[in-house]
Amino acid sequence: MEVGSEPTRIMMGVNESTIKGYPHASISSKGAFEWTLKKIVRSNFSGFKLLFLHVQVPDQDGFDDVDSVYASPDDFKRMNRKDMIRGLHLLEYFVNRCHELGVPCEAWLKKGDPKEVICHEVNRVQPDFLVVGSRGLGPFQKVFVGTVSEFCAKHADCPVITIKRKADEAPQDPVDD
Repeated sequence: MEVGSEPTRIMMGVNESTIKGYPHASISSKGAFEWTLKKIVRSNFSGFKLLFLHVQVPDQDGFDDVDSVYASPDDFKRMNRKDMIRGLHLLEYFVNRCHELGVPCEAWLKKGDPKEVICHEVNRVQPDFLVVGSRGLGPFQKVFVGTVSEFCAKHADCPVITIKRKADEAPQDPVDD
């Protein structure tokens, strides 16, 4: 890297496994991360900075762990704290791998619709490009599930690299990850 030049900033949207849950990263997130390390970063660790974003989707009713709607403000604080801790544990996997290799990185959590939040964060942070994993769903599955990667490719204000999950890594139900 030239003296005085800034590292290439790669933003990565990562999510939890739908099979194993927190704190396990999804198959496609891990795959996109490993692909980025192998094909882009290679051994030029100081030439890049990885920016990990995990977007937590708020529960529809907000009562995932409370069996009564008569929750106190403290109950909500505990739920939010627990969600945040789970999200941080997920990010820890990626941050630890980067530290092992000596790749500079940052990681943060946001709440909301992953498609919208990732695009908003791209505008805010202005990375050189965005890398997202893809489950490689067929057209029928996309209608019901929708895909974050397709939305980001169309709407993110930077180049987007979509890394498709390897066929041999797909679980029995391809919607799972």
